[in-house]
Amino acid sequence: MPAPAPDSTPKGLGYISSALAAPVSPAEAALRPLSFADFTGQAKTIERLQVMVGAAKKRGDPLNHILLSGPPGLGKTTLAFILGHELGKNVRVTSGPVVEKAGDLAGLLTNLEEGDILFIDEIHRIPKTVEEYLYSAMEDFRLDIMIDQGPNARSVRLSLPRFTLVGATTRAGLLTAPLRSRFTLQTRLDYYDHATLKGIVHRSCGLLKVALDDDGAHEIATRSRGTPRIANNLINFCRDYAQERASGKITRTAAAAALELLEIDARGLDEMDKRMLRIMAENYKGGPVGMSTIAVAVGEEAETLEEVHEPFLIQEGYLQRTPQGRALTAKGYAAIGLQLARNEQGALL
Repeated sequence: MPAPAPDSTPKGLGYISSALAAPVSPAEAALRPLSFADFTGQAKTIERLQVMVGAAKKRGDPLNHILLSGPPGLGKTTLAFILGHELGKNVRVTSGPVVEKAGDLAGLLTNLEEGDILFIDEIHRIPKTVEEYLYSAMEDFRLDIMIDQGPNARSVRLSLPRFTLVGATTRAGLLTAPLRSRFTLQTRLDYYDHATLKGIVHRSCGLLKVALDDDGAHEIATRSRGTPRIANNLINFCRDYAQERASGKITRTAAAAALELLEIDARGLDEMDKRMLRIMAENYKGGPVGMSTIAVAVGEEAETLEEVHEPFLIQEGYLQRTPQGRALTAKGYAAIGLQLARNEQGALL
């Protein structure tokens, strides 16, 4: 029987070869920066991580545990792989919902090597019974698990290699205080400005060998909702549109036509965003109205609206949260072609 082939996965790019892995598409992986120098934006977070990485390398110690929070698509997973690349260590990837029992966690941790990075996406969704096992693993690098049940039950202590846990979450408020306190660094990623996104669009098009002019990059950047992942997705569609219905080059005209076909307007609002705003204006007089009510009215899950649509709408000033629910702003009314109704004294109706 021939010997198994050696693992040729380069350091910093490792995945767990099991059902717990969370691989990304080859197209997405090809666009990901591999070093801090290649990463654009999030200057404060990058500086904090560079300090930690530099100090850990000088001491020869594993990196301390890190929690990355923020909306989806801003680079949390990318930063985990950059940390592995900068340290020359493997990055093992999983997500909170698939770590269902303590045995799953034990399998992940015991397969790590000294200094490896375990990246857990959506870490707030780890079951609480499993989360408690993480406490001793993160602090003491040991794991106490129960074997068998009833009279035959016994505790087994497993020694773990010193590893780094990098957690990513879109909802940091759902993490329990004991888990959150065990992360040395807790840093939040914010939406990108248009200028930074424009640079990311140019870089991605260069890697994809897509013809693009500066106006086309600006058009994509302004409609990307401050999110690099959305920008990269729009680049792929604009490239297809330019090849099929234009000269093959992404110009402002081609990009605008492609994005209008996707029902993404010049503000970056998509069809669901405008449905939310219009229903609030027409059915509920602009609010305040609860998110569960909005979700039923638009036919979407409330959690999806809260995680995907609401953060952008609030940050851009289309919505505001009040103790009674969500309410439209004057900018929200203007986005759907309406004006905020006021009485003769200027007060809101």
